[in-house]
Amino acid sequence: MENKTVYQLNGMIKGKIISRPSKHCKTPYVADVLLYDENNEPLEEVIAHAPSLGCCGYADKEQYVYVVPHEKPKTCSHVIHLAHREEKEQKYLIGIHPKSAEKIVNMCLENSYIESLQNLKEIKAEQCFLNSRFDFCGIDENNRKFILEVKNVPCADYEDIFAKERKKRNYDSWAYDSKIAYFPDGYRKKNTDIVSPRALKHIQELEQLKQENADLRTIIVFVIQRTDILYFQGSNLDPIYKEALNKAYKNGVEIIPIQVNWDYEGNCYYNKIIPFKL
Repeated sequence: MENKTVYQLNGMIKGKIISRPSKHCKTPYVADVLLYDENNEPLEEVIAHAPSLGCCGYADKEQYVYVVPHEKPKTCSHVIHLAHREEKEQKYLIGIHPKSAEKIVNMCLENSYIESLQNLKEIKAEQCFLNSRFDFCGIDENNRKFILEVKNVPCADYEDIFAKERKKRNYDSWAYDSKIAYFPDGYRKKNTDIVSPRALKHIQELEQLKQENADLRTIIVFVIQRTDILYFQGSNLDPIYKEALNKAYKNGVEIIPIQVNWDYEGNCYYNKIIPFKL
């Protein structure tokens, strides 16, 4: 099978998060990370940018991650990109940097990797429609205009339920790669709060744009940067977003969950489209 490379990290190195926030910079977007060499021996402790915060536990204290040197180092010398997981005698990586999803989709569009978005005649980045700025727009091979938003999906588990409920369950007999990928997830003060008002606005405005122009393609691509999943769905933890996502899909918004996988050399490859479950 042809390797469809969609992203590469240069200078990637393994690390362990010692503390977040950093002891030197009291912001949750900065962490102290102990780096390791190729022989898994400790090298040095650095200050790293944590763009996805703790990413629902994947990038919190005591977790292993992969970092790359910061392009413009000031306070932070490195940036956290990947979470390392070991489970049921399996090792795998999860892409947790939010911006990486946009770069992955851009490469997929330029190289016609996604079946329904091949041979595009025009691609523009970061264009405004209604009250939102969307990641891409353009003209497809059939001269139809499209507007496309990208969302990174780092979270998955055997059941899409609250963590306190999951702790009561036993998943020992479940295959490690039988998880559900879901979006969104993240910190909120109350369980009834919306996880991401911005994400909700995007899906609602994509639906509105579609209703105003039936020939316009409105698309949301969910980028699942992990290989241990079976399908994708709107998260049960945010019923308001899930209802809005399913409603938009029924009204013509295209939902495209794509799966990519990372290797330990810092290469990311396009894998496939995975099922979307209402």
